[in-house]
Amino acid sequence: MEGRQLFTLSPITIDTAVLAASLASASAGALVSFEGRVRNSNEGKEVLALEYEAYEALALSEGTRVLEEALERFPLLAARCVHRIGRLEVGEVAVWVGVIAAHRDAAFAACRYVIDEVKARVPIWKKEHYAAGEAGWIGERVDR
Repeated sequence: MEGRQLFTLSPITIDTAVLAASLASASAGALVSFEGRVRNSNEGKEVLALEYEAYEALALSEGTRVLEEALERFPLLAARCVHRIGRLEVGEVAVWVGVIAAHRDAAFAACRYVIDEVKARVPIWKKEHYAAGEAGWIGERVDR
């Protein structure tokens, strides 16, 4: 993981296979990943697309802090998170988290910790575009 950013924002499609491969380690007995995908409905409305915006400097700083905390709290070998920004279509990966550890319990717990903390703390906002023609920011401009 040395020389690689722990948390990144991406304006292009997230390649989950490449990300998972980047975490390959002979010491890892477990790779746990999470993919948050754009779904086609929310609260009874048909969703056509999402748009993510971020306060980039703070998002990168806080996202990295979350990953560093996970590496300290859990016996992990490595951890990464990539979050999309810009417009995404239904089915696209909006956020990817991957962690590796010697054992599955640590990997599962750490992956859950990372996604929960990223969604709670990192300044990334989600706008839904609906089939009816309108668009709206979700929640308090934080997707939970």
